[in-house]
Amino acid sequence: MNGPLGYGILPPDNKEQLIRAHLPLVRFLVDRMICQVPSYMTRDDITSAAMMGLVDAANRFDTGKGVLFKTFAERRIRGAILDEARRMDWFSRTLREKQSHLAGTIDRLEKKLGRPPEEEEIAAAMELGIEEYRRLLGEVSHLGCISLQETLDGSEEGRTLIENLRDPNGKNPLEILEDHELTRVMAERLEKLSEKERLVVALYYYEELSQKEIAEVLELSEGRVSQLHSQALAKLRAGLARGKRAGY
Repeated sequence: MNGPLGYGILPPDNKEQLIRAHLPLVRFLVDRMICQVPSYMTRDDITSAAMMGLVDAANRFDTGKGVLFKTFAERRIRGAILDEARRMDWFSRTLREKQSHLAGTIDRLEKKLGRPPEEEEIAAAMELGIEEYRRLLGEVSHLGCISLQETLDGSEEGRTLIENLRDPNGKNPLEILEDHELTRVMAERLEKLSEKERLVVALYYYEELSQKEIAEVLELSEGRVSQLHSQALAKLRAGLARGKRAGY
């Protein structure tokens, strides 16, 4: 192991300093994710999992990989919270089946229509009334959030879908890394979303507003924002899955 000014795994003193310095990050992420986990998970449950993620990040951080600790820690903290949600057996088979049915319906409609379908078209294809369809979006909204945190290549350190939505350089999402095929595909998918869907995605992932804040900005109910968010993610993932099948 190299010294604290060199590369490699950090010594114990440096790990403790990192943990203390990033406690505000834990509080920030707990506040951000409290609306993304089941209601029976208390703030204490989420905070405890987040702290375990921060400690894990400090133990695993390798200065030689050229990644900021804050970036590395955020992924570990989010992952720890989501792992705790899984451990508490939040994901039911029924919800996953509903999510899969939704994604499959969107995929089939896009092939048929040559564009992302409107919610009325999706509801009709699923033989649901518009209110039933919107309730379904609310039910699977948390699953959509979790799936964004999963890596695209299945590896522990791979890029997640959410990282391809984010803009680390403050640029327009359609201008980010145009030479990167996956990001290009995601940018195209974002452009094809409805105006409200794009606004929800932009305010949530770029401006980091809560669903409550987005609801106030767009003058919608929190439930409607959740539905739009879920529908947008379903469309993005359907497009990504098609791109992967095409060899992107």
